[in-house]
Amino acid sequence: MYDKVKVTYLLNSGFILEIGDCAIIFDYYQDEKNIVDKIIQDKKEVYFFVSHVHYDHFNPKISEFKDKVTKYFISYDVVTDVLPKEKTIILDEYMTYDDKNIHVRSFSSTDEGISFFVEKNDWKIFHAGDFNWWHWKGDTKENNAFAKNGFVKQMMRLSGLKMDIAFFPVDSRLEEFLDLGVTEFCKVTEVKNLITMHNVGKKDWIIPEDFPNKEKMNSIWCPKVTGESHFITK
Repeated sequence: MYDKVKVTYLLNSGFILEIGDCAIIFDYYQDEKNIVDKIIQDKKEVYFFVSHVHYDHFNPKISEFKDKVTKYFISYDVVTDVLPKEKTIILDEYMTYDDKNIHVRSFSSTDEGISFFVEKNDWKIFHAGDFNWWHWKGDTKENNAFAKNGFVKQMMRLSGLKMDIAFFPVDSRLEEFLDLGVTEFCKVTEVKNLITMHNVGKKDWIIPEDFPNKEKMNSIWCPKVTGESHFITK
């Protein structure tokens, strides 16, 4: 068992986790500092996860790492022929993949594609992809009601889920509604360490004093700069 994880921010919703001799890369988009290539050289296991087809979550360049990659876990909406078929697992909503090294469950999203729940080396990790409560100020009441309904339905499936690490969008383009989703998410799940992502607007999120279950969390990290890292201990 590894009692410490190193998480490094790439960009947008892209992160690389190091758990011992394993590297897990979520939603690789850009990596101008060549962080991923440097890290994976010494790893025995390397996993890439792609939550959906949007350009800021999927970059076909991940195929360039194929000689080091153990498995690619790809959302069903990503159509590509650049990844090696023998290493690629296509996941639809609510599917499970298991082998002796890793356990993966997929959930739905309120945008494109899926979200991921990953269990590796006794660590439980959730990456939301673009799953969020997308309440846009300029949208119609009907569209925002539809968005809320989709989010609430999915949260019923996630309710009670226990996670050591959760990556979840806090997008400042939503203005004062930027933390609607993450607030509800942390209210009905058990998150030990929260990492925010997809902050396209770049405005800092001020964590509310009454943020749900804040006192039970070990850390809340809001990365800003590509290449910065955060260490998480069990």
